[in-house]
Amino acid sequence: MRARHREHGAGTDPALRELEQELRWRLEGEVRFDLYSRMLYSTDASNYQIEPLGVVIPKTYDDVRWTIELAAKHQTPILPRGGGSSLAGQAVGRALVIDTSKYLNQLLEVDPVARVARVQPGIVVNQLNAKLRKYGLMFGPDPASADRATIGGAIGNNASGSHSILYGMTSDHVIAAHTILSDGTEIIFQEFKPDELAARAQLSTREGQLYRDLLALRDRYADAIEREYPRHWRRASGYGLKELLREDVNFARLLASSEGTLAFGLEYTLNLVPRPTRTALVLLQFDDLVLSMEAVPLILECEPSAVELMDGLLISLTRKQPGFASQIAFIQGEPQAILTVEFYGESEAELAAKVERLQQHLTRHGVVQDPIPVFDPARQADVWSVRKAGQGLLMSMRGDAKPIACIEDVSVPVEHLAEYVREILRLVAENGTTAAFYAHASAGCLHVRPLVNLKSVDGVRTMRALTEGALELAIRFGGVMSGEHGDGLARGELNERLFGPTLYRCMKELKAIFDPAGLMNPGKIVDCPPMDQNLRYGPDYRTVDIKTYLSFERDGGFARAIEMCNGAGVCRKLGAGTMCPSYIATRDEKDTTRARANALRAALAGRVLSPQHFTDPRTYEVLDLCLACKACKTECPSSVDMAKIKTEFLAHYYRAHGTPLRARAFGNIHLINRLGSRVAPFANLAARSPLGRLGKRALGVHPERELPRFARVPFDRWFRERPAPAGDAVRGPVVYFHDTFTTYNYPEIGRAAVRVLEAAGYSVTIVERRACCGRPMLSKGLVEGARRLARANVESLAPYARAGIPIVGTEPSCILTLRDEYQDLLPGHPDVEVVARNSFMIDEFLAQQLERGELSLPWREEPGPKVLFHGHCHQKALIGVKPSLAVLRAAGCTVEESGAGCCGMAGSFGYEAEHYEISRKIGAERLFPKVEEQPPDVLIAVAGVSCREQIGHFTGRRPLHLVEVLAARLALAAHPAGVAVRAAAD
Repeated sequence: MRARHREHGAGTDPALRELEQELRWRLEGEVRFDLYSRMLYSTDASNYQIEPLGVVIPKTYDDVRWTIELAAKHQTPILPRGGGSSLAGQAVGRALVIDTSKYLNQLLEVDPVARVARVQPGIVVNQLNAKLRKYGLMFGPDPASADRATIGGAIGNNASGSHSILYGMTSDHVIAAHTILSDGTEIIFQEFKPDELAARAQLSTREGQLYRDLLALRDRYADAIEREYPRHWRRASGYGLKELLREDVNFARLLASSEGTLAFGLEYTLNLVPRPTRTALVLLQFDDLVLSMEAVPLILECEPSAVELMDGLLISLTRKQPGFASQIAFIQGEPQAILTVEFYGESEAELAAKVERLQQHLTRHGVVQDPIPVFDPARQADVWSVRKAGQGLLMSMRGDAKPIACIEDVSVPVEHLAEYVREILRLVAENGTTAAFYAHASAGCLHVRPLVNLKSVDGVRTMRALTEGALELAIRFGGVMSGEHGDGLARGELNERLFGPTLYRCMKELKAIFDPAGLMNPGKIVDCPPMDQNLRYGPDYRTVDIKTYLSFERDGGFARAIEMCNGAGVCRKLGAGTMCPSYIATRDEKDTTRARANALRAALAGRVLSPQHFTDPRTYEVLDLCLACKACKTECPSSVDMAKIKTEFLAHYYRAHGTPLRARAFGNIHLINRLGSRVAPFANLAARSPLGRLGKRALGVHPERELPRFARVPFDRWFRERPAPAGDAVRGPVVYFHDTFTTYNYPEIGRAAVRVLEAAGYSVTIVERRACCGRPMLSKGLVEGARRLARANVESLAPYARAGIPIVGTEPSCILTLRDEYQDLLPGHPDVEVVARNSFMIDEFLAQQLERGELSLPWREEPGPKVLFHGHCHQKALIGVKPSLAVLRAAGCTVEESGAGCCGMAGSFGYEAEHYEISRKIGAERLFPKVEEQPPDVLIAVAGVSCREQIGHFTGRRPLHLVEVLAARLALAAHPAGVAVRAAAD
């Protein structure tokens, strides 16, 4: 059934309208009851979708207090939410969402001696650990989503992760919690001795009443808890009733695995653990999944810090994903399972001894493998990144059948693990499907993802059959349905059967003690709806068909390309990587890749939105801050290509609303630059005159921005008129694809490229009538124009490519368009593939020869300069920066990669007045400080014009293209023109 679409605020409900008005009057933070905000918060990383009543993004504790008080007044449910990365549907519901991730995200206090930290709920786990690094401490639980999951969410789920055999679960690290109950009462929960608790229970306050009721609950159910509660320690199912039986009770620990159903946490005091000094990994390959599970108890006898599983399906998918394939290149053959065994140690010798002990122990017990020890921290990080990306990598499978979360978190004692896996394989086969296995073998907690199509009636039935079958196995083997992901909407229905009627009744009474009105995230843990309701897809899911401008055949269509976003929220990650630049700047859910996919999917499917919203200006607003950096294509494990999706959307949007002048101008920048270069002195003078300022205002260009100057002698003219190169070309011909900006704005880059290629022994030619690559048009949705340019380029370049002549470029967004977008612009064109296969970035081209031992350049003998290199986003997404670093080092430079994400320019984006400040904030996050801390003698090198302009504008440093740095390193005797290049570099 299609949802009715309430366009404005709280719709027609007078009570909700009154609540919204009161919230707006009282709160400093953001109050969002509009249709789009409700849509954006209607999903998490689960199979479920429920439209909330509204969204509050509090800035202060008083904002939270007022929100809860007013919600209680109006009897409105509330739903605490962090990163929205929950896999079981905990973060969706018909409630008022309170999102703490944007503002209430600080580390408030650290006591390094006591190893304690006080934090706000919205702080991301990895960000907390980054702040704790200087103390040599960290928060022990490490969920795979730690780069975007908040502490509040980790507590709500009782998160754990790979190292739970050392650190236990989040509940083991909660010392105190400053909370607000659903009636507005504030209580600080902490550990009490029995006499202290008895004294507090005598208070005539709400707090006293709560303690009296909890003690009475303990008295009524102590025997049942002792007798019937699951023994397995790795538990996130149900409430932590065992906490009631401790002699020194700490009700703060009850909040772990409560999924926000008991109280709202304002602050948490957490236990910290020492950061490990050194680590080593041992990879064990198995030809049989069950045999690998049989080895786990033996491995645990060697006291590792973690034992993680990746099965054959996950390994296969990783090898197909460009952003992750290289990270497991050392895996040989086609193993059906790999166990990653980790050891901590204080020295390399200690680690080597532990690795040797493991090998001997396995050999002694007949588990003969060819272990792969990994001591290098960078390679270890690669292995962990693949393992932690497991769920997303599995969801990268194309088609309607997906590896869904339904039995993906069952946790059983390790001694039963092999038998459990054998039975799960049988269960999956009986239901006519297959499954992927990964996660925490050391704790008996496996994430099992069966391949199911939830868009069909049979698929939904299969989901229920698999889940109920897994429940029977969990009970049989003394386990629980969730080892860390929680119950949510996926498993909450089963808690009465899992725990039995007595303990389930105890849980319902516990919920009522904390939340008598049932306002805290209702429908989770107890009194849950059926697992097959509220599905994001389901048998009634349909999308409207639209005729696309680009080909989405490889994705199975435009809608399925959008549906590749599974909601895991990797685009919200903070720290390493590029994705998602706009979210990093705004910390707003609206500016994530997930939000953009949600908006388009909701419109096409008529879920919350309607098909008419596909080209609505508010949909445009959701996609507006996408920089088309392509990071999501690589860094998102599901390979959501939002740059391509945005191009398609803009084409439809401008067809509906008309194409703005600015979009046409920037899309045709190659024509503007060609004309400007022909009258360069006048054009440069005019651009910096009052006339130029008027022109910038008319185009919506920010007044502080200066457009690149036009070259008096464009590159192609220089190339035609230059003297014939001295010496013979011993390596054959190469085509230099001279991009628009190199040709008309920065011809020195092209001259440097020619010098380097000729010094390497190549005869350089250019295609005089080559067209613009089309990337500027694609960025503005001008697809038909880009298609004409692509066809012209393919036809002119194909003869060279078919002859095996390399096509080399210096601008990543141009040369890589030939390899990426052309296949979608010209599907089926016989020459597109051969052009793509023979097109290279110049550093990539040289690095390939370097790797083969074929690169022979006359480098100067003296040591080269220190270089800080910043890669272009498209380069990082499609080929990486290793080639750039390799050739700069080969030239004798000492190179450091910036480690920063997007510079924030993104073609025309940073020039546009309304985007200027966001553009600055993106660069200021990591890049600008890194550049500004460099001494004057360190060269700043880049690969793209956007980065060059952005760094120069905001830092005052003049970056060089990396090929300019290479040209400056050529020996003068072999390359007389190197004097000019060296001068430019200096």
